[in-house]
Amino acid sequence: MMKHIFNKGKDATKPIFLMLHGTGGNELDLLPLAGMIDDEASVLSVRGNVLENGMPRFFKRLAEGVFDEEDLLNRTKELNEFLDEAAVKYEFDRDNIIAIGYSNGANIAASLLFHYPNALNGGILHHPMVPRRGIDLPDLTGKNVFIAAGTNDPICPPSESSELQSLLENANAKVVLHWENYGHQLTRQEVEAAADWYRKL
Repeated sequence: MMKHIFNKGKDATKPIFLMLHGTGGNELDLLPLAGMIDDEASVLSVRGNVLENGMPRFFKRLAEGVFDEEDLLNRTKELNEFLDEAAVKYEFDRDNIIAIGYSNGANIAASLLFHYPNALNGGILHHPMVPRRGIDLPDLTGKNVFIAAGTNDPICPPSESSELQSLLENANAKVVLHWENYGHQLTRQEVEAAADWYRKL
């Protein structure tokens, strides 16, 4: 089991929000976002199992922007299996999970989409990168993904966000790419844009 918090929502028909923090964050960081997007949905917020200089992450990296692919694959599998276990333990609908991730958390959410077609029903990805290149993605028909990106993001350049959009769309996902004229920080405006997108699903 991964370290996590589960808050049962008021409405069991709503999606379960899987909250995935950025580097150095923890399972408490993104709880306010869940409330801003839908305060009636159940929330499963997870802490990454990897430590980088004492900072929690979801997978190892070799350098800034250079992922350890082997670890990424292992950690993606671990997270997918954790979701299977959590769905049984907390009795929620395994097929109705929407990931809400920021930075490193958004990257592992994208990796779930890339490798496990049934892991997520959709995702809100704040400042994600392309998790892997040169692989065939599963058919993501019916999956809805919102990507929030910064035009001045030094960690995740705009081309990265556009490439991720293309890869997901080519796998039949429906993708909205939302731009803010900021850097890598998570802004209130992009969370509000994600909430608007979610309400129209």
